[in-house]
Amino acid sequence: MNSFTWTGPNFTHSFFPLTGGHAISDCSRCHTDPNDYSNISPDCFSCHSKDYNSTTQPNHQQAGLSTNCASCHKGDYDNTPNTCVGCHQSDYDQTTNPPHASAQFSTDCSLCHTETVWIPSTFDHDGQYFPIYSGNHNGEWELCSDCHTTPGNYSAFSCIDCHDHNKANMDEEHSDVSDYVYNSIACLDCHPNGSEDFNKTQTKFKIR
Repeated sequence: MNSFTWTGPNFTHSFFPLTGGHAISDCSRCHTDPNDYSNISPDCFSCHSKDYNSTTQPNHQQAGLSTNCASCHKGDYDNTPNTCVGCHQSDYDQTTNPPHASAQFSTDCSLCHTETVWIPSTFDHDGQYFPIYSGNHNGEWELCSDCHTTPGNYSAFSCIDCHDHNKANMDEEHSDVSDYVYNSIACLDCHPNGSEDFNKTQTKFKIR
């Protein structure tokens, strides 16, 4: 007869501490074979595959996250961040192409990256918004804040704070454009590609 008992002085479960959520006294919750207590893995996933498969924030399966739970959950499973930057702040800080921190990129990684494909990002400033890596504006800026002057709001931008865009000069250059106004929205309407030429096919302003 085995002299080791659950509460006996000669038995310890130190190879897998029964603390926190594992503070259980019913051996059968983990050891499903009453005749073989060695036939069980100490890996979290061996018991928590259902938790892994059903988690949606983020979706562990879709994102292809590691089944080595401890690689993300270090000691406290309730307080593990569920935002990308919660674990990837150092990646954000160290990225240089483009420099995320100095360019004041959003820390909402999902705006540019997907959970399944980190590189390349889905963000294409030239193709989706305005050419800054090509055309007349290539090399003419250093920080996102050069154009996006409202912190945290990248939908707001200014065209009239750079170059020779003072009001007197712009008023004179646009003297032959009806309904001309001196603001950034009007600039983008007429110059959607950053070219000095008017976009005569799309602009709402009319050349006299």
